Amino acid sequence: MRLFEAIIAANHRAIAGDTTAGLKPFEFAANLPIVALSCIDVRLGPLLPEVLGVPESDFIWLRNAGNIITGPLSSTMRSMALACAIKGGKEIAIIGHTDCQVGKTGALELLERFRALGVERHRLPDNLPEFFGTFSSDRQNVIHAADIARNSPLISPRIPVHGLMVDIVTGKLEWLVNGYETAPSVASKWNEVIHSAGQTVDALKSLADFQIGEMKFPETKIGEHIMGAGEWMAEKLHAAQIPTAAQPAAPPKPPHPEPPHLTAAPKTGLPPQLRARFKVRLK
Repeated sequence: MRLFEAIIAANHRAIAGDTTAGLKPFEFAANLPIVALSCIDVRLGPLLPEVLGVPESDFIWLRNAGNIITGPLSSTMRSMALACAIKGGKEIAIIGHTDCQVGKTGALELLERFRALGVERHRLPDNLPEFFGTFSSDRQNVIHAADIARNSPLISPRIPVHGLMVDIVTGKLEWLVNGYETAPSVASKWNEVIHSAGQTVDALKSLADFQIGEMKFPETKIGEHIMGAGEWMAEKLHAAQIPTAAQPAAPPKPPHPEPPHLTAAPKTGLPPQLRARFKVRLK
C-alpha cells in the first residue's frame, strides 16, 4: 500500500469510528515529506495535517486563497517546485475543502467587499474572476490545479500529484485525483521532451570546436542577478577563441595578393517526515 492509499484508508476508518485507525509514518519514510497546497480558510488549521495523519515535521504546507494554481510557471508552482527541490518533498497534494468562500463569492459581491475596504473598481484588474481565480466548483478547481501541477515543467514526473477534498465539518477525505495513476503517462511524455532536447544539443555540438558537456555554467543563488545570457556566452566563445557576430572570423590569407573576402560569422547560441494514533478533530 502506498502513502496516500494508506492515508485515505486510515482517514475513512477513523471517520467510521475505528479508534485504532492511524498511519505509521516510519513505514513511509521514503515518501515523506509531502507538499500540500490548501486554502487560507482558518477552519483548516485544526484539521490539517491531522486528517492526513502526517507529522508536522513532514508536512510542507503551502496556502493561498482557494488553493488555486493559475499556471504551470506561477508563483505557487515556484514554491511547490522549491519545496521539492530544496526541502525534499516527495509527493504533492492539492487539497480543496467544502464550503469554500472563494468559490461562493461572485464578481459583484467581490466588488462590494473591496469597496467596503476602500478599494474602488478602477484600482482593480479588468477581469476579476480570472485575476483572483474565483471558481464555481470546488472539485473541478482541485482537479484543474492538480492537472496544471502535474504538467508543469518545474515538477519532476517522479513526484505524484494528488487531488483531495476534505469535509470542513467531519474531516473526511475524498480522493479526486490519484497521482499514482497519472504519473506514468506524464513521465513518458517528459522522457520524449528530454530525448528531443538531447538531439538538439547533439546537433549544436557540430557548430563549434568545443565540448558543450564540459562547459561550466556560472553558479548563482536564488534572488541574485544573473549575467545576461548573451554576454556570458560571448565570454565563453571568446575564451575558446571562437568568432562571434561582434568579432567576425579573420579571412584566410590568399596565396596571391588579392582583395580580401569577408566571411559570415557563424551562428552560436543555446536553447534557453510517528504519530502513535490517528486523530480527526471535529469542529
